[in-house]
Amino acid sequence: MLNAYYENLKANYLPRDAQVNYEHAARQAYIALGIALVAAAEQEVDSTPMEGFDPSKVDEILGLKERGLRSVVLLPLGYRDASADWLLPMKKVRKPLDAIVTKVD
Repeated sequence: MLNAYYENLKANYLPRDAQVNYEHAARQAYIALGIALVAAAEQEVDSTPMEGFDPSKVDEILGLKERGLRSVVLLPLGYRDASADWLLPMKKVRKPLDAIVTKVD
């Protein structure tokens, strides 16, 4: 069974351009990111997804190129300093569910 799966992967991914495979993998990273954000919240660890960084610098610092990898998104994790967090006591503003979700029947 695994052999058939492996052969299917090779048949689908190897013929494609490397950039196409990279873009696909980059989108897949957001699935893992979402799971990591939920897991961090469950453990009461603060986290925030980050884009807008210089990927080439991050790749260089972490030695990603040598491992055949490239950075896509960052996920800082940690614990806030409640005494320095002026946003902490503020009430969160959330839109009602029906304002952001559309049910399709």
